[in-house]
Amino acid sequence: MDDLTYTLEFEKPLRELEKQLITLTQVSEESKVDVSSEIKAIESKIEKTKLAIYSNLSPWQRVQLSRHPKRPYALDYIEMIFTDFEELHGDRRYREDAAIVGGPAFFNEEPVMVIGQQKGRNTRDNLKRNFGCPHPEGYRKALRLMEMAEKFSMPVITFIDTPGAYPGIGAEERHVAEAIAVNIRDMSVLKTPIVTVVIGEGGSGGALGMAVGDEVMILENGYYSVISPEGCAAILWKDRAAAPQAADALKFSPQHLKKFGVVDRVISEPIGGAHRDYELAAKHLREALEDSLTELRKKPLNQLLEDRYQKFRKLGEFADSEA
Repeated sequence: MDDLTYTLEFEKPLRELEKQLITLTQVSEESKVDVSSEIKAIESKIEKTKLAIYSNLSPWQRVQLSRHPKRPYALDYIEMIFTDFEELHGDRRYREDAAIVGGPAFFNEEPVMVIGQQKGRNTRDNLKRNFGCPHPEGYRKALRLMEMAEKFSMPVITFIDTPGAYPGIGAEERHVAEAIAVNIRDMSVLKTPIVTVVIGEGGSGGALGMAVGDEVMILENGYYSVISPEGCAAILWKDRAAAPQAADALKFSPQHLKKFGVVDRVISEPIGGAHRDYELAAKHLREALEDSLTELRKKPLNQLLEDRYQKFRKLGEFADSEA
């Protein structure tokens, strides 16, 4: 699923080698000349370059990978991991919001409710999905589906991938902050297991409005933050060009999030990012979901709710020290 036409700045040395490999392979096939030794040498160099680049990514480089236009989105994972998904629409109050998709499905032959934030692949699709920035009706639709899941004792799985909720006038008029706050409140006491996975961007309250889970996971090249690096840079440095510096200061890489207890598990991706191998990325995600749901189903409901409450109550905990 990789696309060599879209190359990030730090990937250019690798892309040049991959282009050389393609050219050499084509020449070999057309001229019937044996260049297998040269091909093996380039393949070896490609693997070494991959490891050198992707094992030392900066926070800003991970942000760039999380936004890669070929990265698998919520509907891609739903198609690969779940069966018999039936998308449901509308919040029953105002309208449908295509930036959030969801409905019942089967996971390992067990019914679940899966809900995800969805971006578009092209301009037309991005306009339909509002570039993955949900309106208030999207959050209300998500909550409607969660309440349905609770009624039928179905675990809830949410996929987070948004730069943030839509900040436009219409969204403010329809109370987007209130919609997010109600979701946070009601998810905290929802009487069914909730698993949340940040599959790409996890921006601000737009992410948190669907991320109050018993277990919160993140893909290796995702990020989860109170603000985007560009927004942080514009406020603190008065210049959006300082986004790489802001990304480092925010400490929102998966490793920091795990250390601080913001996420419970980091899911590995194929080398180079999930967009390089959809099937392997989905396999890793499926395995993590299996582990999580197996453990959560063992908990009595009262314990599940208490653990969820304590999990989020402890975030941001600090201790005063004597001078």
